[in-house]
Amino acid sequence: MSGILLALRLTGALALVLAPGWLLARVLGVRGLAATLVWSLTVVFGALVVTFAVGGSIDLALALLLVAAILLLVAMRVRRRASGGVRAPGRRWAAAAGAAVGLLLWPIADSVQGDGLFHLARTRKLLELDDLSLRAVGEFADASLHPGYAFPLWHGFLALIARLAGADPEEVVRLLPALLAPLAVVLAYEVGWALFRRTWAAGAVVGAQLALVCFAPPSGGAYRVLALPATSSTELLVPAALALALVCVRGPSWPLLASTAAAGLVLAVVHPTYALFLWVPFVGFLGTRLLWERRDLRTGALALGALALPAALFMLWLLPTIRETVSVSPDADEVRRALRQYASQLDVRSESSYSLAAEVFTRRGAVAIAALLLIPLAGLAARRRWAAYVVGGSLAVFALTLVPFVFPIFSDLVSVSQSRRLAGFLPLAFAFAGGLGVLARLLGPFVLPLALVAGILLQWVYPGDFGYVLRDPGPALVTWVGAVGAVVALVVGLRGRRPALEAPASLAAALFLAPVLAVGLWSWSAPAPDPGALTPGLVAALRSEVPSRAVVWSDPETSFRIGAYAPVYVAVAPPGHVANTATNRPYERARDARRFVRTGDLGIPRSYGAEYLVVDRRLGERAFDLPVLYRDERFTLYRLVGAP
Repeated sequence: MSGILLALRLTGALALVLAPGWLLARVLGVRGLAATLVWSLTVVFGALVVTFAVGGSIDLALALLLVAAILLLVAMRVRRRASGGVRAPGRRWAAAAGAAVGLLLWPIADSVQGDGLFHLARTRKLLELDDLSLRAVGEFADASLHPGYAFPLWHGFLALIARLAGADPEEVVRLLPALLAPLAVVLAYEVGWALFRRTWAAGAVVGAQLALVCFAPPSGGAYRVLALPATSSTELLVPAALALALVCVRGPSWPLLASTAAAGLVLAVVHPTYALFLWVPFVGFLGTRLLWERRDLRTGALALGALALPAALFMLWLLPTIRETVSVSPDADEVRRALRQYASQLDVRSESSYSLAAEVFTRRGAVAIAALLLIPLAGLAARRRWAAYVVGGSLAVFALTLVPFVFPIFSDLVSVSQSRRLAGFLPLAFAFAGGLGVLARLLGPFVLPLALVAGILLQWVYPGDFGYVLRDPGPALVTWVGAVGAVVALVVGLRGRRPALEAPASLAAALFLAPVLAVGLWSWSAPAPDPGALTPGLVAALRSEVPSRAVVWSDPETSFRIGAYAPVYVAVAPPGHVANTATNRPYERARDARRFVRTGDLGIPRSYGAEYLVVDRRLGERAFDLPVLYRDERFTLYRLVGAP
C-alpha cells in the first residue's frame, strides 16, 4: 500500500509541476503534450532564475509556480482560439502503451547508480539547502560550474516534484521514470504524427523507439533512467522540440514559434550539446526538402531560427564555463586521453584524423540495422517530408561523424565525450517506419512474412551491444550501406517527380518488432545492486551528525555516494563524473585520495577544508585518533578536528 500511495503522490506532484505549462499552452492556443512540457519547464526556469538571483530556497520557486498558475487561470478567461500544436489522433492509445511500460518499470526501479548519483546530489542540494546559487549545487565547496549542467533546470524540476510529493529525492530519481514513460511514448507518437501525418506511421515510430531504447537494452534501457537530464533530453525534450518545429514548417504562427523557441531554450539549458545536435538533422532535412521540392524554405528557416536563437543566447552565457573545460578545444594530452578512453567507439588513424566507428550506429540491435538498410528506400518517397528528414538528417549526421577530417573539428568544439553521442540523433525510428511503408507498397502482402522472419533473424544474430566498451556490435558494413544509400536516395529524389511510393505498414512493423519486445520482456529484470552502496546507518549518521554544506573527505567512490545521500560537499569524486576544469582538478584530487589511502596523512583532507572523514575499511584497516561519530561493519565516520 505504501508503494501505491507513493506512486499517487508522485503522480500528483508531477501533474502540479506541469500544470502551469498546460495553462500557458492553453492561453496561447497551442495544444499537445509537447507544448505543455516545454512551457512547464520554461516556467520552472523563470522561477529558478529568480530563486538563484535572490538566494532563496526551493520553496520560493514553488511559490512562484503557484503565482504563475493563478495568473494563467485568470488569463484563461480571455484565451485565444486554438492556433495549432501537435493534435495527433490516437494519442490515447499511445498513452495507454506508455502506461503499460511505466507499470513494467516500477518494480525494477531498485537503486540509483552511476550518473544517477551525480544528479541525485544536485537535486538533493536544491531541495534541502537555503540560500541557493548556481555554484551551491556542485559536488565541491569550491566547484566550478559544470558545462553540461551549469543551470540545474531538470534538477530543479525533480526537486519541485520531491517537495510537492513529500518524497526523498532518491525516491524521485528512482521511481519517476515509471511516470515519465507515458509522456515519452506520447511525445514519440506526436513527433511521428508531425512528420508523417499518418497514424500507422506514428505508431510504428513509437514501436521502433521503444525497441531501440527500452526493450533491446537490458533492464529497461534508457527508460529506466528517464529521470536523468541526458535521457530526459533525448526521450522527452528532443521529440517535443522537433514536433513543434515540424508543425511550424507546415504552418507557422507566433504561438507555435514561441513554443518552438521555448523548446529550444529548455533543451539547451537541460543539455546544451543535445540542442546543438538537434539542429544537425533538422538542417539536413531543410536542405534536402529545398533540393527535392523547392519548398519549406521560409517556414523552415523560421522554425530553425526559433529552435536555435534562444539556445544560442543561453550558450553565449555558458561560453566562459565552456572555455574553462579541458575537453573543449583540448591540448594534445587531452586528445590522447580521450582517444584511449573511447577507443572501442572510434576509428583512429592519428591524433588529428579519427572518426566515429561505424559499429556505433549498429550497436543498438535489430531495429537499428533494419533502419539503416531501409534508408535508401526513402528516395522513392521523395515528395514526403519524412523522406527528406530521413535522407537529409542521416547525411548530415554521417558527414559529421564518419568523415575523419570533419569529426576531429567537431569533437574539438563539443568534446569527444559528447561528439560520439551525435550517433543517437540519426533518425532511425523514422527510417524504420517510412522504409517499411515503401517496402509495403513494393512487396504488397509479402512484406508481412519478410518482416517477421527479418525480425527474428536480426534479433537472434544481432541483439545489440549496450556496454561502455563495444565488444559485439552489428557489422560496420550496414552503416556504410545506410550512408551510401542516403546519397543514392538523394540523387533518386532529385531525378524523380513521381508520386511517393508508400502504403500502411503497421502490421509489418508489429511483426518485425515482436521478437525484440518478446526478448526484452523475457529478460526483464532489475539491474545488479550497487556494489558500493552506503550502509543505511552511515546515511542516517551523515544526515544527523554532519551539518549541511560541511565538507566530507573519503575515497572517490564513497564520496560520490555521500554527496548523493546527504546535503554536504565532498573533496574528491570519480574523475569521469566531474567537469574537468582548472578549478575542479578531478585527476589531481583523485591522486590525493589515493595518496591518503596509502599514507593516512590527515594533512591531505585538511588541505581541502574537510571537516569530517569517512573511512571504508575495505580499503584498509587504518584507524585514526579522532572523535568517532559512527561506526559499522564497513564504515567509520570521524570528526576531523583541527581542520582549517
